[in-house]
Amino acid sequence: MNVKRYFAPTAREALRTLKEELGPEAIVLSNRAVEGGVEIVALPGDAVGALQAAAARARTGAAAAAPSQPAMPQPAARPATAPAADDADDDFRVSLSDLAASARRGQASAARAAAEPVIRPFDPPRIETPDFLLAAQAATAARPRPAATPEAPQASVAAESRVRELQEANARLMEELTGIRGMIERQLAGFAWGDTRRHAPSRAAVMGELLEAGFSADSARRLAEVIKDGATPAEARASVRKALDSLLRARSGADDLIERGGTYALVGPTGVGKTTTAAKLAARCVVRHGAGRLALVTTDGYRIGAQEQLRIYGRILGVPVFAVRDGAELRQTLAGLRDKHMVLIDTMGMSQRDRMVSAQARMLNEAGEVRRLLLLNATCRGDTLDDVVRAYRGGDLAGCIVTKVDEAASLAPAVDVAIRRKLDILFLANGQRVPEDLHLPNRAYLLHRAMREQAAESPWHLHDDEAGMMLAAAGAGA
Repeated sequence: MNVKRYFAPTAREALRTLKEELGPEAIVLSNRAVEGGVEIVALPGDAVGALQAAAARARTGAAAAAPSQPAMPQPAARPATAPAADDADDDFRVSLSDLAASARRGQASAARAAAEPVIRPFDPPRIETPDFLLAAQAATAARPRPAATPEAPQASVAAESRVRELQEANARLMEELTGIRGMIERQLAGFAWGDTRRHAPSRAAVMGELLEAGFSADSARRLAEVIKDGATPAEARASVRKALDSLLRARSGADDLIERGGTYALVGPTGVGKTTTAAKLAARCVVRHGAGRLALVTTDGYRIGAQEQLRIYGRILGVPVFAVRDGAELRQTLAGLRDKHMVLIDTMGMSQRDRMVSAQARMLNEAGEVRRLLLLNATCRGDTLDDVVRAYRGGDLAGCIVTKVDEAASLAPAVDVAIRRKLDILFLANGQRVPEDLHLPNRAYLLHRAMREQAAESPWHLHDDEAGMMLAAAGAGA
């Protein structure tokens, strides 16, 4: 008899292994819990017929040896006890259909062979289902069956591969369309530039001069719109200068920061000249209002010698200098300086991309009525200055001070950013001398330095259609 034993951690796994080896018609003889799992004893489904034949041969031999013994009545076939049916999971169902069919065939054969004794059908042993297996079956029946996945794993992998191919194809297509769009825009800009040079040569010439000076392409296009088609070069420059003058927000002497007073924090990137500018403003305030009406505060505890530098300026001017470490100490210090006409705060310089910029602005805002003065380096490119203003923007920004004016070849980038960002230009710093190298903004000087033309032999001078190419490139980038 081909009896097999199956052992697994759970009844589900043991039954699954049994069905894979013996088929769905296997006969489970017993199942019981053992240490470490469950043990199931089973027979193949085709072993039932062999057992019945062996039993028939044994009973036939016994009848021949004792012919005078009356035939025993056939007992009723005892139904086999199978595990509880579970519609939720086929792993807990064992089929005994072959057993019942074989029993019925055996009864029919016994009725036809009247001379032969009745052959008892094979009575399989009772299957005892342990309590833990019944509990697992009940939990499985209560749990909803997951939706069947219609696709095979191979089909799913193929579908994902196809999706990736489509995404890559779409990305390549978008890249090609973007390139085609940029090429068309550059060609159209070239056509427009050529048309401008034919119908309004003065406008084209002034646009080239603005680009040479350092104005952005957007500002150059907007300023050139005020130039009439038939204007001469001198008239075109005068029109642009007038438009710049109307857009420029430069404070006059009657609205001087020193006269207004208040609490101001000088902020900006490293090396822009905050400490020196604070000393220049302090010297102006001392000359007009006296040393007793001014106080200096420094929050720069990072740069070596920063606090000592400001203390030296304070001793020269006879002005008290206070060093603070955090927002709470700053609030306490400013509360004691409310009677001062002006308080200047020298802050730590940091890159516009530093996350501490927002923390510094929050600390100053929470300290009380503090306005910020943004220092802009005139030697920087326009896009760098634009990045700085974007990082330091806020409602408490009183305006800007343009530093290193003496080192810059052109003031066009600083003027362009101040106009586009609508910043008030409060002072111009053009050297290291304290307090001489600090001036109120002179509009005529600013416009002259902003619109300075490049010499013909300069490598930065634009020739022929180079201005149109710059405008086209800027338009495609936008």
